[in-house]
Amino acid sequence: MSRGGGRPARWAIPHFEEILPNGLRLLCVPRQPANVAVATLLVRVGSRFETEGNNGISHFLEHMLYRGCRGKRTAHEQAFAFETLGGMMYASTQADYGSLTLTVPPESLPRALATFADVAMRPRFSAIEIERGIVREEILEDLDDEGRQIDADNLTRSLIYGRHPLGLTITGSLEGIERFDTAMLRLHHARHYTGGNAVLCFSGKVDPDRCMKLAGKLFSDLPKGKRILAGPPPKVQREPLFLHVPNVASQTDLRMAFRAFGDLDPREPATEMLLRVLDDGMSTRLYERICDSKGLCYDVGALYESYEDDGVFDVAAEVQHDRVVDVAREIRGVLADLGDRGPTEPELAKAKARHGWQMQAMLDDSEALGGFFALSALVGVARTPLARHEELCGVTCEQVRRAAETIFCRKRTSIVTVGTLTRERERVLSGEVLCLGSG
Repeated sequence: MSRGGGRPARWAIPHFEEILPNGLRLLCVPRQPANVAVATLLVRVGSRFETEGNNGISHFLEHMLYRGCRGKRTAHEQAFAFETLGGMMYASTQADYGSLTLTVPPESLPRALATFADVAMRPRFSAIEIERGIVREEILEDLDDEGRQIDADNLTRSLIYGRHPLGLTITGSLEGIERFDTAMLRLHHARHYTGGNAVLCFSGKVDPDRCMKLAGKLFSDLPKGKRILAGPPPKVQREPLFLHVPNVASQTDLRMAFRAFGDLDPREPATEMLLRVLDDGMSTRLYERICDSKGLCYDVGALYESYEDDGVFDVAAEVQHDRVVDVAREIRGVLADLGDRGPTEPELAKAKARHGWQMQAMLDDSEALGGFFALSALVGVARTPLARHEELCGVTCEQVRRAAETIFCRKRTSIVTVGTLTRERERVLSGEVLCLGSG
């Protein structure tokens, strides 16, 4: 193993797997020191599997899962059932998967899981108009007074991917959600919430045999279905892109983004370490140069969002309007330097060590641990925290440099600004895109 982390013995945590006859993959990660039991259901659903015609339906369906199930007529009755057992259920929707998580005291797991299974398999789809109003409010958070999209993350994905599903918003549009009815929601649910398209993971203070038997009983009626395949991503970006959206605010939101690699690409581990060299603590390159040394903004951060076959690497900052160009130049300089020279050995060693500590800390967080195992199984990547850490510890400085050189090139670059820019600053900033790298 490379420097930056050893092989902690306690990382060799036991985990158990089983596949039900309907194709549902079960995992169990017992952690007896824990005081909670967690069930995490992940499903291949989300905007990646939608079209412009039904964009937002996965997110709307997530909301409807709160609205009652078999034996629970209302959202209140359903929440009351979980909360009287000392637990809670919550759901979320990402671009390429949806999650449903139950956290309860260990002794409450059997009763709570019965209701959890009904939520996943037998939602009532009640009070749809009330929930439509709630989703409408959520969408409005990303729009200005004239109804224009001003969320920089949404704008960046739309600029990069265009009309491809990866360019769609997770929440959909105000116009689109008006079309959703019970029949559409039931059809979407029947297609995606199947054994072949989901993973169920138990974690925390749980007994593997008991959990497997319980899941086999409660989820046996889940239709077998099949794994939903995503369409291929757009062709590799071949020219830089720039978008400015005027918005009256005290600062301008800046994004410098790049097409990157997917989960299954052999360069993904090096890209993850590239992210950690750039932004994993206040001593990393972005913060040190732009905040500590230059004092150009309060905070700056990087994000690497990977899908199974593509990814986006972006740097974000909210800055004073008259400093946007300066911040963009400094970001460009940091990225270009990594592509030219790569990280130093001490930088990479620190990034590996910090990842090791974060993996160790996750062992004490049953929800995070269950999410890790469930997502790893759903995507088909490193199956344990130890395997992931060893994968990242094998990355070299040269591999990180090559990843930076490939990603941070001119043709992969997209810049989005939301705020106030003079025409001169727009001209200079769009020119900065053309000057980034030579690839």
